[in-house]
Formats: sequence, C-alpha cells, structure tokens
Amino acid sequence: MQNQTFIKLVIFFGVLPMLLASCAKDTTQADLKSSLTLYASFDKGVQADFALGDANLYTVPSRKARDSAQVGLHKPDISIAKDKGRYGDGLLFTERSRGNIYYPSAKNIAYNTSDWSGAISFWLSLDPATDLKPGYCDPIQITDVSYNDASIWVDFTKENPRDFRLGVIGDRDVWNPTPNGPDNENPIFIKQLEPVVKNPPFRKGEWTHILINFSNLNTENGQASLYMNGELKGTRKNISDPFTWELDKSNIYLGLGYIGLMDELSIFNRNLSDKEISTLYTLENGVQSLFE
Repeated sequence: MQNQTFIKLVIFFGVLPMLLASCAKDTTQADLKSSLTLYASFDKGVQADFALGDANLYTVPSRKARDSAQVGLHKPDISIAKDKGRYGDGLLFTERSRGNIYYPSAKNIAYNTSDWSGAISFWLSLDPATDLKPGYCDPIQITDVSYNDASIWVDFTKENPRDFRLGVIGDRDVWNPTPNGPDNENPIFIKQLEPVVKNPPFRKGEWTHILINFSNLNTENGQASLYMNGELKGTRKNISDPFTWELDKSNIYLGLGYIGLMDELSIFNRNLSDKEISTLYTLENGVQSLFE
C-alpha cells in the first residue's frame, strides 16, 4: 500500500509542472503589441494603422527640401497595390526616381541618447537581379542626415549578384573624422556592414521577412542583428560609436532606389527575443493579428 502511495505521489509531482506549464498563458503576442511604436499595414492607404508619433506618411522632393513635405503619397512611381501585399494590400515601387517618402521618427522610434534598443520588421517581394536598377538600394533607412551618419538601414549592393547588408552606422565625425574619398567605398565604413548575406532568399512572387534587432546603442556594448524569414543571419557586436540625432529631422525613409513590393512595416521600442521574432514571422494575419 505504501509503495502504491509513493508511486502516485511521484507521478503527481512529475506531471504537476507539465500541467502548470500547459496552463500558463503565452503572452508573446500581447508583449509584441505593447512594444509597438509604429505599424503600417498599407491596407487602408499609407497612413499608419498605429503610431505613437505622427501617423502620416510624407513625400518630399529631396531630403534637403523638408519644408516642401506633403502629407500622403505624391510620387507616381509608388502606389498601393490592391491585394498584392503579404497580407491584403501592399506598397508597390515601380521606378527608381528622385524624391522620398517617410514617416517621422519622433515617438515612432524609441530613440534614446544613453541606451537605445529596438526592432524593425517588414516584408519584401522582388527579384533583385531583374527588378532593381544599377546602384545601391535601401528598402528602409532611418536617420536624421544620411546613410553614413547615425543611421540604421538594410541595402542591396549596387550590381548583380547583389548582396543584402545591414548597416548600423554611428556619427560620421566619430568613425570618419578625416574624410577621404566616398564613404561607401571607405574600408572603415565597409567594416561596419555586418552581416552581409550572399545569395539572399528573395524571389519573384514570394515574400521575405526582414527583421533588424538592435540593443544598447549609445553605450560601449551596442549590437545589431539581421533576421530573414525568422532565421538569424548574423550579429555585429561592440558597436561603440554614438548615434546623435536631431530628432525632429530624423525620418523613417522607405524604398530608396527600391523596385518591388513592401508590406507590414512594424517598429518596436525594444529588441525582440528569438521566440518573438518567430511569432512575428508566422502570424496568420500579420501584425493585425495582435489587435484582434
């Protein structure tokens, strides 16, 4: 009888942790939602579905002409593509042309001068070899000045076969105090471009998920990682250069030189865990699922 009681106790206490674990609520989606600062589905136009800052998208003829910014989409080579997005509608870029579109960074990016973390998520659909025109192409670039000065971006290299690169570049006057030659060919600059993805998994008619994860920028131990389709492609560590913004001049630029489709732009106020990145990648109805 004592042996039977002992066996029952062993079974009970062995099963109990599993029962408790199964009953514990998975808060991953709720945590993702609470960390959002900007979400643009492009299903109801170009105004962001959710934004802590300005939800409007702006069009400017050039970065130096911010005073000429117009609310909304005013470039004939960019349009909303009905039912062509990863989920619902998408943003379609058809030509490489002058002018820029952007969402303002203020409050839509959780910028911090002392310890800055965040994540940037979006989907792309294109064949880089046949869709892109010659030249560098940045599907997204976040900065108050340019690609080489306190900037976060991903790009396609300028010629086929194109690599896909992550750029997390600090203040130019720190990393390049004595400028010499074009920055995009400068060995110091190139050394900061990590990871570099050879033969990236982009295909015509298919969608690729991009996630930029960064933490502890504006400290001595900053780092940034690139994920594609939920898989870690590489991490750059020990980023110590400062990122100094005039926040009211910083913008989230989309589609610089890009030709193809974009969808589901989402920005978070902290770096995400591997589980959260996997969840984001596999959401059945995209980020809209977090609001259901």
